[in-house]
Amino acid sequence: MYKTAMSSLERLLRRLDSDRGDVPGWVLVTVMTAGLVTALWLVADDQLRSIFTSALGRVNGP
Repeated sequence: MYKTAMSSLERLLRRLDSDRGDVPGWVLVTVMTAGLVTALWLVADDQLRSIFTSALGRVNGP
């Protein structure tokens, strides 16, 4: 078990140390995040707007 965990850690450290990077993976994460935000915005636009308006209405200040 210890040897397996150590070899996994070593592989991870080697990947993090390389200069190659994973551009397609980061692009996929970015596009999926933008898609999720857009989908949530489309579904919950009215609710989010009312929450924001209500929060601003409760702010007391000069």
